[in-house]
Amino acid sequence: MKLLFFLFIFSMAVPLAAQQSAVKLARLKYGGGGDWYNDPSGEVNLLKFVRQNTNIAVDPLYEFVDLASDNIFMYPILFLTGHGNVNFSDVDVKRLRAYLQNGGFLYIDDDYGLDAAVRREMKKVFPDQNFVELPFNHPIYSAHFKFPNGLPKIHEHDMKNPQGFGLFSGGRLCVFYTYETNPSDGWADADVHNDPPDKRETALKIGVNIIVYALTR
Repeated sequence: MKLLFFLFIFSMAVPLAAQQSAVKLARLKYGGGGDWYNDPSGEVNLLKFVRQNTNIAVDPLYEFVDLASDNIFMYPILFLTGHGNVNFSDVDVKRLRAYLQNGGFLYIDDDYGLDAAVRREMKKVFPDQNFVELPFNHPIYSAHFKFPNGLPKIHEHDMKNPQGFGLFSGGRLCVFYTYETNPSDGWADADVHNDPPDKRETALKIGVNIIVYALTR
């Protein structure tokens, strides 16, 4: 049912000839000075890996969307990453809340130094919630590939264990936040971070789980 909302919005916003059934992932542009735009190859590589390893039709392009635009409702999944600061305006907060409460899914990956800002700004979106750490048996860790010990460690930041946190709407996980692991760096082209092939594959596999979970729950 959740995708029906987005398909309806999509059909209203885009001419019939331009409509596509393939799933797209949009990078979320935000204010505050953080580099929301970094590693644009990441989503492209992830979606190609999704296409190779699942039967989900995807469109492996780099696209970004501004919260101030109604275009956010064209995407079932939004992705936020970067370093440093994030700032949501009052309008951003209202739009993001509406997006999430109507079936949207937001994946946030701390690329280092984003944690305080993410927690502060998402508290504006859901004032009655704090991020909850997901247990290792949460379905997101087994949605396609199996991660019985939870998130893999992709990049070292502060010698802490990787953690996955969630926010919910009507009991549905609608925000997934990864901390001290940074899978999205592992999605980038091989020469960007010089990760070994096995590390990149692991990062892509947990990315597939996030996509599959977001589209099927």
